Amino acid sequence: MAAVGILFIVLPMTWACTPQKADYIMVSCFPNAIIANVPECPYGWEIGQLSLGSVCYSGINTPGFYRFTIPDLTPKNHSYCGTLSEYVGGKDPRYIFYNSIVSNDSSLTVRNQPVNYTFSCTYKAAYLVNNAVFSQRVATVYVNNGSLGSFKSQLSMNVFTNSKFLYAKDAPYVIDTSEIGSEVFIGIEAKGLSNRFKVVITNCWATPTPYSTDKKRWTLIQKSCSLDNTVIIFENAKDSRSMFKFNSFRFQRLEKVSTVWLHCEVQVCDGEKLFCQPTPCTSRSTEFESDPNGGILTMEFKVRGI
Repeated sequence: MAAVGILFIVLPMTWACTPQKADYIMVSCFPNAIIANVPECPYGWEIGQLSLGSVCYSGINTPGFYRFTIPDLTPKNHSYCGTLSEYVGGKDPRYIFYNSIVSNDSSLTVRNQPVNYTFSCTYKAAYLVNNAVFSQRVATVYVNNGSLGSFKSQLSMNVFTNSKFLYAKDAPYVIDTSEIGSEVFIGIEAKGLSNRFKVVITNCWATPTPYSTDKKRWTLIQKSCSLDNTVIIFENAKDSRSMFKFNSFRFQRLEKVSTVWLHCEVQVCDGEKLFCQPTPCTSRSTEFESDPNGGILTMEFKVRGI
């Protein structure tokens, strides 16, 4: 009985997961979602003991990280899982969204060092307070790596003039009807981060409306593999820039000007902590699946009638 009593006293001192240093956070500020990644098991805290805004225990355990997502950036929704938003007016109006990932243990005694990851994302707003439209083809990625410093990167999707990907074209990109079928070169790049961070394109598809959820869609890339026979992926998940091309097209419409929206699901992967390369295309199913680790960038193409 004595041995059993000693064991019972020792149990609370054991770790349910392997503690990690908690001085790292990567926050991706996508146009329609904020994704925050913190180290798995920070100072011994399990996923169920960390909350978003002290409200939602909605974290997901991914390889090496705990991921928390704020999927609703509607300015009128001021309180998604404790999210706070602030409108800053003036010549350059913008919205700032705030939240934090905090430890919370209701047990009588706590032996883990508390954690509090506070983060914010700033978006330029155009121009209506209750119906702001954020830039859809640009995201911002923040990395706080403790003593190694903080880094900020702009993740953007652009159309380039040719396969050398040296010169980006102005947005929105306009194609004359006589040019339908011409090659379109897309580059998605994260500027300002070291080579350890890789840009990974998971899915790309086109819709006749600005909504990425539109059921009328044409899929170009699925699970990092080309699904359209005109798509060529030049680079993906190897560096801070990924590139591909496809042949332009239009949806069947009667208007003189037809608009196509290109949506790409992208993530920035830390190559020192994770294996970023996608699995071979031959071993994948063809069923469309959204990437829970990525956010969506969208850009507009206008097809102009003659």
